[in-house]
Amino acid sequence: PSPATLDPIALHDLVDSGKNVRIVDVRTPGEFETVHIPGAYNVPLDLLREHRDEFLTHLDENVVLVCRSGQRATQAEETLRTAGLFNVHILDGGMLGWEAHGLTVNRGTERWDLERQVRLVAGSLVLSSILASVAAPKLKWLAAGIGGGLTFAALTNTCAMGMLLSKLPYNRGASCDAQTIVNRLVDSQTTPTEGN
Repeated sequence: PSPATLDPIALHDLVDSGKNVRIVDVRTPGEFETVHIPGAYNVPLDLLREHRDEFLTHLDENVVLVCRSGQRATQAEETLRTAGLFNVHILDGGMLGWEAHGLTVNRGTERWDLERQVRLVAGSLVLSSILASVAAPKLKWLAAGIGGGLTFAALTNTCAMGMLLSKLPYNRGASCDAQTIVNRLVDSQTTPTEGN
């Protein structure tokens, strides 16, 4: 079944009404630090996959998954649904949709989002390998490999380059380990917090 979505205004109204909803942002810590929905928890997609069972025990409310535009949130929803969590929605349009509606955000240090980083690295590799293939003709195959990888990424809705880039220090934040995130989830069950 296709994942359930929630539009930004509906999520905003749910939060304002005091309903029990957990906003989980699956972008990299660097992207999260740049801009996020107030009260959201940052659980990067790779960390969510790796420590799924630990997080499941603390996600008993309605969960709304957020990423930049919806792709990573869809992957996170599939991970959680496969593990048996069905009270999950995806924020329609992701952070782009939330901001397009002019809704409140917390802003920090400006960083490039992961998709932009992938475009820069892939484009640079293709351009440089084509230019260098004038002197070393076999380098054109690097460009072909990058093109094949991007095609595979589109067909499978995954991105190996994005997963690699997400591990760079630039994309990591101060609290990127599973135990810290689980502690925040547990603390919020007893004491409401602002912007995690």
